[in-house]
Order: sequence, then structure tokens, then C-alpha cells
Amino acid sequence: MWRCTVCGYVYDPKEGDPEHGVSPGTPFEDLPDDWVCPECGAGKDLFEKLD
Repeated sequence: MWRCTVCGYVYDPKEGDPEHGVSPGTPFEDLPDDWVCPECGAGKDLFEKLD
């Protein structure tokens, strides 16, 4: 899982982001380069991996 360092949104690969065209089961690394946080619009580079 990956957390947005701006707003705290957590991207769960099991859930994906279906509202924005990302199917469940999509690894964070496979998200499109132009994907942004659905909560605040931050880019992928502002996410941190959770252990």
C-alpha cells in the first residue's frame, strides 16, 4: 500500500481506483504516469510505500 504524503490517502492495490480507470489488482508501479491522488491531485512522486 502507498500513502499520499500530502493528504494521507492510501492507495490499496487490491482495491485499485476504479473511479479513475484503475482496475483492482493494479500495482502502484503499474499506475499510469499521469495518475494523481484522487483526494488532492498530488502526483505519484508524492506517495510513500507503507510497510
